[in-house]
Amino acid sequence: MSLNPRRLALTLAAPALAVVVAFVITSLVLLAVGDPVGQVWSTLLKEPRPRTTVNIINSATTYYIAAVAVAIGFKMNLFNIGVDGQYRIASFAAAIFAGYGWLPSWLNIIVAMLVAMVTGGIWAGIAGWLKVTRGVSEVISTIMLNTISAGLVGWGLRSWGQRAEGSNARSTTPIPESNRLDGFALVPGAANTVYTLVALAVLVGVLYWFVINKTRFGFDLRATGQSESAAVASGVKVKRMVLVSIVLSGAVAGLVGMPAFFGADHAYGSSFQDGVGFVGIGVALLGRNHPVGIAFAALLWSWLEKASDGLQLEAQVSPALVYIIQGSILLAVVIAYEVVHRVERRMEQRQVARDLDASSVSEGAAA
Repeated sequence: MSLNPRRLALTLAAPALAVVVAFVITSLVLLAVGDPVGQVWSTLLKEPRPRTTVNIINSATTYYIAAVAVAIGFKMNLFNIGVDGQYRIASFAAAIFAGYGWLPSWLNIIVAMLVAMVTGGIWAGIAGWLKVTRGVSEVISTIMLNTISAGLVGWGLRSWGQRAEGSNARSTTPIPESNRLDGFALVPGAANTVYTLVALAVLVGVLYWFVINKTRFGFDLRATGQSESAAVASGVKVKRMVLVSIVLSGAVAGLVGMPAFFGADHAYGSSFQDGVGFVGIGVALLGRNHPVGIAFAALLWSWLEKASDGLQLEAQVSPALVYIIQGSILLAVVIAYEVVHRVERRMEQRQVARDLDASSVSEGAAA
């Protein structure tokens, strides 16, 4: 397939415009409150230390999987707000299973990830079932399920968790030593390592691209998301597609916690990060639901978070400034995508008009 330079330029224009707008808005906010604009940006834009680089990659790995889970729903025009709850309850179920160490080494890891996928899929399936049978919006049901999952996991930790000596925090039984993944020493000079299951994120991205673009299921999913009536006319069972899509989204969400679980935490407890599912929504939007775009968006989001650590010390500015940057990017990217889409549509209309005029002239000359 030949590369269309114009289409590539338009594709890259929206996220680039969003970043520029976020830069301008953040600079104006800094000027308004009297903070040093130049020092803030020099702190954020300086080359990260090796340890920080590893942390950026590790966080981006988690965000990438969460964003792919969200993007599956977006392809169907489903707004899966419940990735956070699905990831939480799936990670807890996988931690309980892996902690017993019933299976040897890698087999225990693989089965634990399958447990996470099944748990996440079932939990998301509740929202899917409510939508196709009762017409309940997935936005409402998944938000409610987020809260319910937090309560269930809290109850599970009190029932099956253990308390560390001298602490009130509870966690699941730590996984056996043979199940702990040491990671990859990919960054020279870093004392920490990149999660071994960064390979899982790559696999998820490849499978997502293949299923969405190269299979009949992916075609039906995209067709249903663009026009339910057209999908029905072509024989697609829309309700079944809705249910399968949201279950698949939940299954991928179940994998969100696995890189950190096997690579660093080794047990489910208070150290598990909240809010990853909501970050996934922003990353999926910024990456336009494309596997490569999501990868760049996840790295950008993670870099902003990790780079903010030095703001308070070096620029005497609150690290919360990053929230303004991230929020500005999200606001700008929605507007930028619409602007670029309209420009692209007008260019296509003009091209069609030119082709029609050329065809008319050719027919007149032949006559």
